[in-house]
Amino acid sequence: MKRLVEVHYHVRKGCRDDFYREVNESGIADASRAENGNEKYDYYFSPSDPDELILFEVWSSPEAVQSHMETEHYQKLMELKKEYVIETTFSRYDAECI
Repeated sequence: MKRLVEVHYHVRKGCRDDFYREVNESGIADASRAENGNEKYDYYFSPSDPDELILFEVWSSPEAVQSHMETEHYQKLMELKKEYVIETTFSRYDAECI
């Protein structure tokens, strides 16, 4: 069973591009994509909110997500969030491929 994760980062006014740049330049995104069990890890700019960054993730299992949350680069992301993010909302879905 795959785990799909949708994350909405609501960042401080005018800081979306800075947050996105930091996530990429720090290697967080690349390290997440390279993890065992990661099948998709892509960021998108919200078309309706200039202070929102959206992340879509697909993992091979719920256990792969749990392992991801225990990595050093995930902890780096948590630190970056303290600087840039006001609120984070998550949606998680379990799905079987057909």
